[in-house]
Order: sequence, then structure tokens, then C-alpha cells
Amino acid sequence: MNTNHSNRKHGVSLITLGITDVARSRKFYAEGFGWVPVFEMDDITFYQMNGFVFGTWLVKELEGDMQVPNLATHHSSVSGAFALAHNVDSKEDVQPQLDRLVAAGGKLLRAADAPPHGGFRGYAADPDGHAWEIAWNPWWPISADGHVTFKLP
Repeated sequence: MNTNHSNRKHGVSLITLGITDVARSRKFYAEGFGWVPVFEMDDITFYQMNGFVFGTWLVKELEGDMQVPNLATHHSSVSGAFALAHNVDSKEDVQPQLDRLVAAGGKLLRAADAPPHGGFRGYAADPDGHAWEIAWNPWWPISADGHVTFKLP
């Protein structure tokens, strides 16, 4: 069995979330995170991230593209089956970022606090219920170009 994976590229090129209201979603991501769309249409918005593209697409269009009718009822993000994460530069940045997301139409899921494993985090959901962890962790430094790296203490 060949276990040499050095030729494989590790990474995510695109994350697309199904949404129900384009304007409401754009407000959340633009005002809450300060992200600027790089491409917009009536049903989809793309944001250039550090190393990948993040998209929001009307769930009906995503269902058609995937050929999975009623996708939202079969694969609800509200179940808490996953969370996206946004790391910030300091512990003091966590709660203000959560506050901006709530002011931009999100819902606070958990106020910022210190988990037993270290760091500081809280959770907010976008208007369609997609959970976002807002976190600071001293073992996950952020480079000048915005890339986070996992480093053991």
C-alpha cells in the first residue's frame, strides 16, 4: 500500500452555503465580517478568501445543480452537524466580532467564553442557520496574509 501522499494537494477550493435570501445573506457577510463580494448575480455571491472561494447560493438553485430536491429539508445545517470557523487576532476581538454578526442579521448561539481546551470562542448563526465559531487560540496563529496554522503548544 502506497502511503506517500506528498503529491496530493490538501485544501478546499470552494465552500458554498445554501441560502434563502440573497440580500439578507450579503448583509450578514459584508457588514458582519466585512467581506467584499468578488462576483455577484441575482442568486449567488462569491467572496475571495485566503486560499479558497466562499459562496452563498439560493438553496433552490443549489438543489437543481446537485439534483437533490428538497435539499434544505434533508440536510439541515440547523442540526449543528458542522460549524464553520473564523479566527481572530486576539481574545478581545471575539465578542465584538460576534456583536457585528448579530447586528448584521445573525443570531447569537453562544456568547464568548473560554473552553476547557484553551483559547476563547463564541458562536453565531447566519440568517439561514449556518453556525460560525468565532475564535482566538494562541496555538492557531494567523499570518500577515490571513492564513491560520495549527501549532501544538
